[in-house]
Amino acid sequence: MKNLFRIFITIAFVFCFSTVFSQRINYGKVDSIISNLVYNNKFSGVVLIAEDGKVKYNKAVGYIDYAKQKSLNKNSIFELASVSKQFTAMTLMMVKEKGLLNYDDLVEKYINIPYKGITIRQLLTHTSGLPDYQVIMDAYWDKAKVAGNDDIINYLNKYAPSKLFEPGEKYLYSNTGYVLLASIVEKVSGRDFIEFCNTEIFSKLKMNYTAIRSLAEKTAIKNFALGHVYVPERNAYIRADSFPSSNYTIWLGNRKGPGRISSTVTDLLKWDQALYTNKLISQTAMADAFTPMHLNNGTISNYGFGWDLKLGENIVWHNGDNPGYKTIIIRFLKTNKTLIILCNNATDAFEDLTTTLKNCIQPAK
Repeated sequence: MKNLFRIFITIAFVFCFSTVFSQRINYGKVDSIISNLVYNNKFSGVVLIAEDGKVKYNKAVGYIDYAKQKSLNKNSIFELASVSKQFTAMTLMMVKEKGLLNYDDLVEKYINIPYKGITIRQLLTHTSGLPDYQVIMDAYWDKAKVAGNDDIINYLNKYAPSKLFEPGEKYLYSNTGYVLLASIVEKVSGRDFIEFCNTEIFSKLKMNYTAIRSLAEKTAIKNFALGHVYVPERNAYIRADSFPSSNYTIWLGNRKGPGRISSTVTDLLKWDQALYTNKLISQTAMADAFTPMHLNNGTISNYGFGWDLKLGENIVWHNGDNPGYKTIIIRFLKTNKTLIILCNNATDAFEDLTTTLKNCIQPAK
């Protein structure tokens, strides 16, 4: 009987040890993946992997400015693009927890728009059916001027393009919704959205390199990573702002809500870890961000409040894509592991890199 017991204990120990060992991240493999991309001129950026909030891998490769061959470093600041949306969603959750609004309030209660029957919850989850504001602004806005949220809302009212679908009918990613969300926060709080984010989130979490910056402010930062795109005809990476296709980032340069936050990998890790605490909102309130949206037909959409959801894998994530930039943060909720990639050469290898590193951290089921 004692021998059987010893055999059982041995088997249990081996099983537990192999399970723990299998969850270890092979950082040598991670580094090899990054190095291979650099060797093939496919990646410029910073990669961070953390376990339980502790940095286990952090590497900067490539250039702040390709033309000047100025190297990136671990504290280089990047445009986050749509990774910004999780911060906008947080401001809504903060004012909701203060009792200033409810998620199922109608948008028309706070903002005058020609689209009725849309809730704040539907804005947060990209199920509103709102048209793309950028199409209207591109067609009618005087691009010698810089547009902000009030201008965008005025043009939506003036030209009133049709809804794309009835609210709650389906999921369709909407930058327009996140413009309106920032304006709603300003309305109910009586504060400028940028000041609100600076005071209530960035300063509170000591995210010292994070802000919603103007073009002039970004230009003044020597360690700001410029966005680049590869031009085959020149066999070189060229600044993205050299091309007319990126001009919208200038004439829409005062918009708030859908993007414009710039940050570093280490500041984003501070943000990531704060979401496990009550520093910004309660964990009960935080759970709403990771709850799938139920559509009108009873099906669910796997997008919460500013986060894409892979709940079967206990993963929440969001990516961003601006001219010259690709960004992503992936949070492995069950194991408190974090992957952050900030890229400033818009590499076509980004999606494969993301998938490969994700599988290094948590193999696909």
